[in-house]
Amino acid sequence: MALSGSALADRIHGGWLGRIAGNMLGKPIQNGDLPQLPLGGAPWTRDRIDRYLRRADALPLTGYLPALEPPPDPVEFALRPEWQSCVRGRIHGSCRDDDMDYSVLGLHLLETHGPGFTTEQVGEVWLLRLPYLQTFAAERAAYRNLTAGVKPPLSATLDNPYQEWIGALIRADVHGWVNPGDPHRAAAMARRDAVLSHTGNGVYGAMWAAALIAAAFTADGPRAAVSSALDRIPGRCRLARTVRRAASLHAAGVAWADALAQLERETAGLPWIHVVPNAAVLTAGLLYGAGDFTTTIALTVRGGLDTDSNGATAGSVAGVLCGAAAIPPQWTEPLEDRVRSAVFGFDGARISDLAARTHRLAVSAGR
Repeated sequence: MALSGSALADRIHGGWLGRIAGNMLGKPIQNGDLPQLPLGGAPWTRDRIDRYLRRADALPLTGYLPALEPPPDPVEFALRPEWQSCVRGRIHGSCRDDDMDYSVLGLHLLETHGPGFTTEQVGEVWLLRLPYLQTFAAERAAYRNLTAGVKPPLSATLDNPYQEWIGALIRADVHGWVNPGDPHRAAAMARRDAVLSHTGNGVYGAMWAAALIAAAFTADGPRAAVSSALDRIPGRCRLARTVRRAASLHAAGVAWADALAQLERETAGLPWIHVVPNAAVLTAGLLYGAGDFTTTIALTVRGGLDTDSNGATAGSVAGVLCGAAAIPPQWTEPLEDRVRSAVFGFDGARISDLAARTHRLAVSAGR
């Protein structure tokens, strides 16, 4: 572990702040056929996101999503119901979101059971601390299986059509934060967490994300971190091939929008919350963002698909790369050092306290 003391604490704090800020940026325009969309509402494609931003005179995007005045046509621009508390000028602490619930829950898991936790203990923590109706897709299927007495790894496969969606990836950050500079150990811990609810690329996505964040503590920029993380998953899996493809387009000098259009063609047919197309959007955001915090999360969210999850992971990586002190204040000040959470006992927790607790775990692991 090359970092120590206040430098490490600042980078972990940056990961927490970056994850929350990226999540909040993407939350109002989360994509897909959500039941909350009014009749006739359309998913938030890349084109639709940019049309909204142009109408709001917000390109380039340098802060939280602005609200349109007068309010937009709900059929053309159907924001999520939570939009009023996560748009520019109306944010007072973070909104509650599952992307942050799992970071909080992961911290609690490690504080309770240590780095040697078992997959069965992950399930126990879910049942004790996480409300069932605040889970979605693969996590809800696994939760249902757990309540019926189904143990892992069967909990991930029984009546679960979402095994390769993005859910395990969004749970991975804490395993990276507590293993700074050690992507191998981060990926191994993320795998034990992920197999409760996912298989195949769903598990590889979690391993890759945890390794990516761990590598960001010591890597020379996002490209090196992406490359290091790829070493932790099977090279021939579809996730690895897609990430390498995104990196090759960037290296060839293909423009960001053209690269995403090509990646979209190559992943066509996969659900909008599948881990593979979202990893493509995330990789492109990290590489074209080139280590700049604002550019990274803005490009990632503008890439579409699961905007709040992708923005959160991109923000975590970018926040670790630059540290909390270097994140521009338009992202951190509205958070008011406070996070909302559905995890029992953590609602309204101070972000700085969660970061300090994570730092203690990282220091303990590095001894």
